[in-house]
Amino acid sequence: MKTIWWLASYPKSGNTWLRLFLASYRKENTEPVHINHMGEHIAASRERFEEFAGVDSSELTQEEIERCRPRVYRALAAQQTQPVFLKVHDAWTNNTDGDPLFPVDVTAGVIYVVRNPLDVAISYAHHAGCSPGEMVARLCQETYSTHRTRDGLSDQLSQMLLSWTGHVRSWIDESGLPLHLVRYEDLLADPAAAFLAIVRFTGLPVDPERLQRALDATRFERLQAQEVAEGFVERPLRATRPFFGQGRAGGWRDELSPPLAQKIIDAHRDTMRRFGYLDEKDEPVY
Repeated sequence: MKTIWWLASYPKSGNTWLRLFLASYRKENTEPVHINHMGEHIAASRERFEEFAGVDSSELTQEEIERCRPRVYRALAAQQTQPVFLKVHDAWTNNTDGDPLFPVDVTAGVIYVVRNPLDVAISYAHHAGCSPGEMVARLCQETYSTHRTRDGLSDQLSQMLLSWTGHVRSWIDESGLPLHLVRYEDLLADPAAAFLAIVRFTGLPVDPERLQRALDATRFERLQAQEVAEGFVERPLRATRPFFGQGRAGGWRDELSPPLAQKIIDAHRDTMRRFGYLDEKDEPVY
């Protein structure tokens, strides 16, 4: 049964904002969804993997985990009576059996959020607690993946991200799945129009009152206030800034050095042009 919607993006591209909006929009009551109580909707959740795989993931190699993941998602889908939306930071890849990590037969569709990699580099660096230079190198590394923490296993499985361009193209050009593309910058500029298009793509009933309620519940200042008051469980301890940051386009200009910005442009020029992040002279638009 095709019950899974993949909410896919490179990290720090607006995926959590999208999850919160959809959770708020789908609520039957008028109470806004709290940032720490939106439910377990992360595809790479280690706990969810172990629940459906029936095995301790620490006993498996990365190759074995990836061979199990499609079966885990099929088992999860079989239990659903309603659509389920799962956050995904993995690139679209196949395991060693040749099977896609995210099985076509249970996939209803994909919402892919793309963001200017210049802004991604700064936001992700603060999230990961590393230097901008280190993060720029990751965005340009064709085989980059997340990994185990120094203290042991993280609460998420290792995820193959590829480079920023590799990630974007894997989902948009290679997955072959029904896909709705949304730019983070368009979510910022006109959230009502951008989120309404997402609602229509997923086949959820269009309800203007519910839409406005979800938009109000997920305004950045409201999310920021919740994080200040109670913290955010998905913010890593090593992060150097709050999870819900400034929520604007072009913030990279204040923190990313010209040589690092140029390194990103040189590595991702074609894809940045494709999505309107560079003008005809290859100057950043945002």
